[in-house]
Amino acid sequence: MAYDGLVVSATVKEFRETLIGGKISKITQPEKDEIDLTIRNQKDNYRLKISVNPSLPLCILTEEKKLSPMAVPTFCMALRKHIGNGAILNVIQPDQTLDKDGLERVIIFEIEHLDEMGDLGKRYLSVELMGKYSNLILFREDRTIIDSVKRISVSQSSVREVLPNRPYFIPDSGDKKNPLELDKETFAALIKNTPEPAFKALFHGITGLSPLTASEICHVSRVDPDLSANCLDPDALERLYNAFYSIIRETVSLSKPDPVIIYKDGVPSDFSAFNLSIYAEDTKYEVRHFSSMSEVITQFYSEKDKSSRMRQRSTDLRKVVNTLMERTSKKLNIQEKQLKDTEGMDKFRVYGELLHTYGYSLAGCEDHLTCENFYTNEEITIPLKKDLTASENAKHYLEKYDKLKRTKENVTVQLRETRLELEHLESIQTSLDIAESEEDLQDIRREMSDYGFIHKVQGKEKAKLQRKSKPYHFVSEDGYEIFVGKNNYQNEDVTFKIGDGGDLWFHAKNVAGSHVIVKTGGQNMEEIPDRLFIEAAGLAAYYSSHRNDQKVEVDYTIRKNLKKVPNAAPGFVIYHQNWSVTVEPNNMTEH
Repeated sequence: MAYDGLVVSATVKEFRETLIGGKISKITQPEKDEIDLTIRNQKDNYRLKISVNPSLPLCILTEEKKLSPMAVPTFCMALRKHIGNGAILNVIQPDQTLDKDGLERVIIFEIEHLDEMGDLGKRYLSVELMGKYSNLILFREDRTIIDSVKRISVSQSSVREVLPNRPYFIPDSGDKKNPLELDKETFAALIKNTPEPAFKALFHGITGLSPLTASEICHVSRVDPDLSANCLDPDALERLYNAFYSIIRETVSLSKPDPVIIYKDGVPSDFSAFNLSIYAEDTKYEVRHFSSMSEVITQFYSEKDKSSRMRQRSTDLRKVVNTLMERTSKKLNIQEKQLKDTEGMDKFRVYGELLHTYGYSLAGCEDHLTCENFYTNEEITIPLKKDLTASENAKHYLEKYDKLKRTKENVTVQLRETRLELEHLESIQTSLDIAESEEDLQDIRREMSDYGFIHKVQGKEKAKLQRKSKPYHFVSEDGYEIFVGKNNYQNEDVTFKIGDGGDLWFHAKNVAGSHVIVKTGGQNMEEIPDRLFIEAAGLAAYYSSHRNDQKVEVDYTIRKNLKKVPNAAPGFVIYHQNWSVTVEPNNMTEH
């Protein structure tokens, strides 16, 4: 993710607008690496969440409330002692030296506070958002550390000790340049002397730039990002500088951040403090704009965290489903081969019947019989076993025919069952992709248990699995209610319990997916607005196994045309009258 200096800069601007002049009224530490500050400013309360979790470092304004532990942690007590009831004088994003503004991934809160003697003093709270090196450090005006949420001894790091009374400084960034001080000549000299791709030269040589930002600069300047920087001509260097200067100026100097989240196939993949043109022409990506950087970070991490948490919780089910699908696919291939081997069985019946008819002409010990095939009136040659009589050869062929006939009958039944099982497993796999809550997973577990894919559970666990989640409920632009099943049991309920005979039913064509019911209120199809069909079909496409395709064909029909498939899994239906529409997968806001 692009949690770079520009994102921090946009966040700092929000803090300056809302927090400067405010007083810290409450300090809590709900997690070992997370601090919440409640700040009152001009009758408004703001909640500042600071997390230095290595996998989720952030500093944002939030409305989320977390319970505090019964025992107050040591660092929280130090904060309450030194900055409790303190006033926020300034919010700073420094450079390497701490003396000037820069684009380091560091936010420093300058706080005025009365000490134990009643004297005014200043304290500084430094939030370092540097991945696994993230930390939260409290220090004095003379830059000596008071305490930190993570204490780092010399045995842990030879670069910097983070302990009480040690000097505070920002770790060396490797001779990177402050982007706020780069002029055209210095920029060109820095880039053209770097023997690596242009986009790498940018984020390796300039503080605060991420690979994503560097790629955007190259894209805007029409410079090949993979071209070696020392091969760029003066014109390319000038275009590169102009694009760099424009982004830095608009995002930092002119106070015009335009926070965005980049969605790939409906899933958040990255975020930025400014609009990104690099994704504009790729239909797989969508750029959504937000009003604040805090809102972007909150939304991004909550969606990513939700997605990853659900995938983690469903790992055991996914493993079972994938194993069963592989096994069932292999079984299907074997059965299809067995069925193919029976394709020539009718010739053995013909051989047997012809031998019964013309066998009298054989003297014995022949290896073939040539005669007329009375089914086709053509000459035919029948291979024979020399050691068998004509009657025994006929019996051999008819027995072979009977065996293949029985095989075909049995394999045809098995094939149908195997294909239904594979379709069932594919539908469960799609349900796992759609699942958004623990209740959704419990529904899937219940289904897998009921159909023997996992061991049946007893007692409390069985009662737990009976808790049903609810299908999605949407309202179209024209006010029609739309229901979408998240799994097979819900598909069954949506179609045959929620849906009436005159309602509309939608489903992605020939693929696993959700049943979508539109409540028409008894209206005829001619009275229903066209855009409702597009909205409902878009949902059916989105909640299917082809949700990542650009276009998906969706079948729709009147609900009364549906019939349940005998002996099939829940939610499996057949229909013989339908219409189709091709749409882009599209989600809606749930009600």
